[in-house]
Amino acid sequence: MNIAAKRGWCFLISAILLIPGIVFLIIAPGLNPGIDFTGGSTMTVKFADPTEQQEIRTSLESLNVSDATVQNFGENTFFIRTKELSESEKDELLSKLEMEVSPNGYDVLSFDIVSPLVAQETIVAAFWALFAAAIGIFFYVWWAFRNIPKPFRYGTAAIIALLHDAGVIIGIFAILGFVADVEVNTMFLIALLTVIGYSVNDTIVVFDRVRENIISAPNRSLEANVNLSIGETIGRSINTSLTLLLTLLALMLFGGPTLKSFLLVLIIGVLVGTYSSIAVATQIVVAWEKQDFPRIFSRITKRRLPASE
Repeated sequence: MNIAAKRGWCFLISAILLIPGIVFLIIAPGLNPGIDFTGGSTMTVKFADPTEQQEIRTSLESLNVSDATVQNFGENTFFIRTKELSESEKDELLSKLEMEVSPNGYDVLSFDIVSPLVAQETIVAAFWALFAAAIGIFFYVWWAFRNIPKPFRYGTAAIIALLHDAGVIIGIFAILGFVADVEVNTMFLIALLTVIGYSVNDTIVVFDRVRENIISAPNRSLEANVNLSIGETIGRSINTSLTLLLTLLALMLFGGPTLKSFLLVLIIGVLVGTYSSIAVATQIVVAWEKQDFPRIFSRITKRRLPASE
């Protein structure tokens, strides 16, 4: 197994995974923020009568709440997100819905209000959490691999793989937000941090085997040690990922609707994290050792230079 020799293809696959999401983040509205980030009111309502989403939307438009989001959470159960509502506005809205779509009544399962100030604080806290996690991981990997040459490269590669996984997930949710109105909320951030932890753990497993092989055979080339290490750990990585995926898929099929977004992030993260630990993190270390990036930059620069007369 000579994956290191095909690292160019690995980087190409990563680019294919990342570019569509980046395009949607730039040309489309980007991520579709939920109430946790924008502020507003949400309620989950179970109607006694058979009800359709369009009926609820029509009733809300008559109350000048045309920007509301309505999602089906099960039989006659709907999740409604609107602008921030006072208690009287909430009662008026529910009375209107009862009169027009469910004369036999309704049951409010949940009602929450999140102010824009709290939403802004949530975003800032999430950013600092991700930043702190990345810095901590970098220094930990650097310290853990201090007994082999150029340990900072392993810390840098782990962070790049981490950003790669996060970028793929964010890009996919930008696409889903555009085509399927999928929202991101604090559960999305929690799942993203969980994926980061899983990705780094998988990467360190492979790196640790690389370290052992370098120490036991220092005269062997880094590329050979990386290929050997991937061969020794790929079975463990795939088996662990499959076991976790089966659990997540079971929860996705039989769990509640509020967990689906969280589980979707984890499923994507497990797949991408397994891939990045083998085809991104280790290959960055090999490419750095082989001076691939300066060589590619040099070629691009030369092509841009004007032809000499």
